[in-house]
Parts: sequence; structure tokens; C-alpha cells
Amino acid sequence: MANVTTYSKTGAKQEATIKLEQSIFGIEANHELVNQAYSMYLSNGRVAGATTLTRGMVAGGGKKPHPQKGTGRARAGSRTQPNWRGGGSVFGPTGNENFTKSMPIKAKRAAIRQALSLQTEAGKIAVIESFTSADGRVKPTVELLGKLKLEGKLLLVVSEKNSLVERATRNVAQLHVVSGNYLNVYTVMNADHIVFTKDSLEIVKQWLGEK
Repeated sequence: MANVTTYSKTGAKQEATIKLEQSIFGIEANHELVNQAYSMYLSNGRVAGATTLTRGMVAGGGKKPHPQKGTGRARAGSRTQPNWRGGGSVFGPTGNENFTKSMPIKAKRAAIRQALSLQTEAGKIAVIESFTSADGRVKPTVELLGKLKLEGKLLLVVSEKNSLVERATRNVAQLHVVSGNYLNVYTVMNADHIVFTKDSLEIVKQWLGEK
């Protein structure tokens, strides 16, 4: 089992370390599987916004551009044909493209375990005793993060992301908060540091641990 740094609920670094579950935070990673889950997350969030005009949508084309014969030019029946400048597109995007990808549930969970193992191996995992926000204020959150002294993008994993936690964290720069059972490969791999609350570790263990 991997030993990671622990912090008190006030942000003070503790001398004692905590051992993480080997089957979740200490397994060998299949980089192709992790990359597949990462790409799936990006694809499923992609919006088909690009559209082009087909030949039937381009304005004009009601009159034959020039006589069929006698001009020395190639025959043409409409200015909207694709090989003309300003004509319609043949195989352009329509806005109806579906970029959704899928993976088996077991494969997705295996990818999350492997991503967590990679981050643990890189020394980016820490555990905090608890994270609470009685009144949903942002200032205590900023002060707590300042005491942790973890630079870069921080992923905070809590047991429950309620409205008070959301209000206390949503305007904090480079902080992303997620519930323990909503982890995904994208957020895990994009974080410079990942801080779990002790309660969230139990949720992750129940969700991703060996049955």
C-alpha cells in the first residue's frame, strides 16, 4: 500500500501518513486503456456546432450561368454546384454528427483505478481529515488551500458535494470539487494535486474496490 501525506481539517500537515488501498491506488497502469477513457470523456463532451451549406441551401442558382454551347467553357446548369466558387458543400458538417463513445463499465472503473495509481506513483495524492463549510463562504476555503501549499490545479474529492460545498468552492481559481463516486479519468489526470477527505476514501473504496 502507498503511504501519502495527511492534513488536519485546518490544513496543518501531520507527521503520520495514511495507507491507501492497494487495489485502487497501487496497481499497474495500462496506458492505452487510460487514454481510451480520457478520449471518451472529451468526445462525449463535444458539441457538433459546425455546419455548412449544401447545394440546396446556397442562395441563387435559378438561372443557367451561360449558354450550353458556343462559349468554349464547360457546361454548367447552376452557380450553386460544389465545383463553383460560392457553391454548396458536398460532404461538409451538418451539425448532426454524433461523437459519443462508450466503454464497458468494468473497463471505465479499471481506467479510473489505473489513473489514480499513476497519480499516486507521481506523489500527487494527499488526504485531509475533512472539508466542511457551515455557511458556504469562500474565504475559509481560500485560507485552507493556502495552508496546504499545493500549487497548480487542485482536485478536491469529498464524500458529498452539497449546495454549501458548491458555493464555497465554485469561485476558487484552479480548484475542482467532485464527489467520491463521480471521479473520472479526465479530472484525475488533469489535476496537479488530488486531495481526498477521509470519508471520500471510503466511498471510493466501496465503488472501485474489489468486490
